[in-house]
Amino acid sequence: MKQQKKFESPQEQELTAQHQSAQNTIQEFATVEELLRHDAAQTSVPTGIADRLQKSSAEFPRPNRSWWQRLFGQ
Repeated sequence: MKQQKKFESPQEQELTAQHQSAQNTIQEFATVEELLRHDAAQTSVPTGIADRLQKSSAEFPRPNRSWWQRLFGQ
């Protein structure tokens, strides 16, 4: 029989707390899109990647305005 530890390190306590909270917050999603939106809201993009994305997307030319935007002056 294994002997159980009386004291846990702070890292072990944090992992235990995360594991317990993950078990208590189970969610079901109706669609894949809902899952992806939830995941995107929970995940932060690293600043280096965000900067590179902004620089690369700034190089693309803006699309032409559509006919209805030209017609209505937007």
